[in-house]
Amino acid sequence: MAGFLSIFLLFCDYYLSVSSFTSSLPLCANLRRPFTPKAGLAFCSHYNGSGCCDSAKDLQLHEQFQAMHVSDPACASLMKLILCAECDQFSAQLFRIESGPQPVPVLCNSTVSAKSFSSNKAASSFCSQVWDACQDVSISNSPFAPPFEDTAKIESNLNTAKLTELWHSESSFCSTCGGYSNSGSICFDGKQVAVNQTETLFPLQGLCLEKLGNGSYLDMVAHPDGSNRAFFSNQAGKIWLATIPEQGLGETLGLDESNPFVDLTDEVYYDNSFGLMAISFHPNFAQNGRFFASFTCDKVKSPGCSGKCSCNTDVSCDPTQLSSSDSAQPSCRYQKVIAEFTANGTASELSLGMSAKPSVVRRIFSLGLPTAFNNGGQILFGPADGFLYVMLGDGGIRDDPYSFSQNKKSLLGKILRLDIDNIPIEAETGDLWGKYSVPQDNPVSEDNELQPEIWAFGLRNPWRCSFDSERPPYFICADAGQDDYEEVDIITKGGNYGWHVYEGPYLFNSSHSSEENTSANSTDLIFPVLGYKHSDVNNNVSASICGGYFYRSTTDPCMYGRYLYADLYGSAIWAAAETPIDSGNFTTSLVRFSCAHDSPIHCSSTPESSQPDLGYIYSFGQDNRKDVYVLTSSGVYRVVRAGRCNYTCPKDLVTFSSRLPPSTSYRNRFTFLQELMLLFTSLIVLGFAL
Repeated sequence: MAGFLSIFLLFCDYYLSVSSFTSSLPLCANLRRPFTPKAGLAFCSHYNGSGCCDSAKDLQLHEQFQAMHVSDPACASLMKLILCAECDQFSAQLFRIESGPQPVPVLCNSTVSAKSFSSNKAASSFCSQVWDACQDVSISNSPFAPPFEDTAKIESNLNTAKLTELWHSESSFCSTCGGYSNSGSICFDGKQVAVNQTETLFPLQGLCLEKLGNGSYLDMVAHPDGSNRAFFSNQAGKIWLATIPEQGLGETLGLDESNPFVDLTDEVYYDNSFGLMAISFHPNFAQNGRFFASFTCDKVKSPGCSGKCSCNTDVSCDPTQLSSSDSAQPSCRYQKVIAEFTANGTASELSLGMSAKPSVVRRIFSLGLPTAFNNGGQILFGPADGFLYVMLGDGGIRDDPYSFSQNKKSLLGKILRLDIDNIPIEAETGDLWGKYSVPQDNPVSEDNELQPEIWAFGLRNPWRCSFDSERPPYFICADAGQDDYEEVDIITKGGNYGWHVYEGPYLFNSSHSSEENTSANSTDLIFPVLGYKHSDVNNNVSASICGGYFYRSTTDPCMYGRYLYADLYGSAIWAAAETPIDSGNFTTSLVRFSCAHDSPIHCSSTPESSQPDLGYIYSFGQDNRKDVYVLTSSGVYRVVRAGRCNYTCPKDLVTFSSRLPPSTSYRNRFTFLQELMLLFTSLIVLGFAL
């Protein structure tokens, strides 16, 4: 029985290590990355390192402090700290930007237990300190005024107020303005938030795969209803709805290629790097049936394929001087299109629909392409904001001679952020590139030189981006290089990722890289967090990166928290760990991979080694249980328990005989109790044997 208890306690320890893991990307309240101010800060001088304030913001905060007229020195000192928290590198999390910004940071409450992110001190009573020092002090234009009010004791004039006039008690004040250990929030204790959280990463022997299908697909999207279903699409234009089998039952992917969910081949032009590049389903798909496809159309073959050319006078580019891959045709023969479609079914059962209408409901976006290469095309809905993110390449002209990626008026080499739920009337005739609106907090609100759709720029050909399911601010993209280097970037608002001035971390040697229309000289460049040289893989044969996911499944505990990515040519997969968490510093290594001995479909091996022959790696996928898939030219593979490939993982001690419903969160405490009961039942016999 002692052996059973050991296994049980090890499992509990693993669950707690996963469920207590919360983390946040260093991010400013305006959703931009932290920076080092060029001029020193005078008022918030303790934030002169990497932070979120420049001298103008520092002056604004000083003026705000002076206008508060705080007469008590102790209270004034605390108010200064609270105002200056906006300069903290974690200010986006401190001010709860994702749920709607609040005027003060989350103050560490006395009930916050252990997991403070602040250095040298477990913050346990900062909110109480603020209450004690300021409760009877009059504060003009108090930041603790509405919406942080207790309406029973509010005075009619809030221009000058005491905390006791706004709140019943310290408990009332701190329950609203404070942070708790179960809130998942970083809290403010008067000091800079420091990265000091560590996460135990277990030794990783290898990646175990099982082959579920022989089909070749370019994209995979989990069904938004949370079930064990997913959509797969190929480059030619077909989309299938598949059932994901349980692990360990020896079943294959439930996908009938003769019966697609929808066939868009009449809309899609498929050739080489053209075709159906990505699909994305509205967050409320189960209720509204809306989904979106990103593809290429051909004006010669489809009369309805038309739109504004990305090469135009606005970006100092003459389309008549360019040609497509077919030299007889002018530039912008091909269009990058994002179109909306709808599922078949009744209004109450759209999530159960097994097919969709192939006719376009509306064209959301259209962009004429200068060449046949580097068109990107992935689309994703942001998990926190619900907006549509569009990844576009630089247009494919070698060296990017027109500096499309750096030109703030061009949409090429960019990541766009669009609101497709609010389509204004002027979108029909205005300057937009389709039918959408621009979110009010897009970077153009702070930089009017940018096209309003742009969220980030300076990319060459982003190929597969993802949001970390545990940390939504982590928006990570792989960007394909040209000559020497493949990179992975963490994308932030308004970020400039360097191309074509830099290729990865290296200055790009091109006669075009210093032209006047580059913005690299005036903008802080963001360098990749991961990458590899072409000479590191495949004997320097045309390497091209494919981005993946942060692994968040419970299937392989030793893979948990690592970011998986690969090279197109199939022989190289990397697993990267961030150490310490939130630092943006990653260590990575090639990970060997094998096929499970009991794989539902036999995996053929390469002649040079025993590892499975994946062919080309096109994409990664993720289902509703956070299991990760590798989509290749040889089939669909799922990452499974390490022991099935005879790899050892210290936490991989138990094979579950049952798994919880896929829509249930492993981080839910009630679910944890359910899982423990299942575990106890399935191991009781094993326990006695041990």
